Amino acid sequence: MAAMLSPVAAAATPNISTQSAVYVERQEADRDRRLEPAARLSRGDRVVTIVSWYRMGGDGSFVITNPLPARLAYQESARENQEVSVDGGRTWGKLEDLRIGSRMATPEDVTHVRWRISALTAARGSGHIAYSGIVR
Repeated sequence: MAAMLSPVAAAATPNISTQSAVYVERQEADRDRRLEPAARLSRGDRVVTIVSWYRMGGDGSFVITNPLPARLAYQESARENQEVSVDGGRTWGKLEDLRIGSRMATPEDVTHVRWRISALTAARGSGHIAYSGIVR
């Protein structure tokens, strides 16, 4: 699940590197939940994807866009400023505001997620974004 970079302002384009790691959430009776690196995924597994970004140079804000694999049904993000697309990345918004035809979009409809990283946050040099999904 590779993340893609889409700069917001070409004149102030920062040089960004991203990495994605996928973890499976496990919970046993009488134990807390834990994350394990995903070596193999099965239908129904709850997964957490962590996208790490590193600013290598430049300044300004930027956007990270991550397409969801077809086998993953989006659940939620750890950040409120996330936008989703239900049409392959053509339109964006909060899930509760998006429609597909005459019906409201559902988490299963999400095809892409993206986050706008402000210039102030980008100035920190690195950060992490997490979202969860369920394997279809």
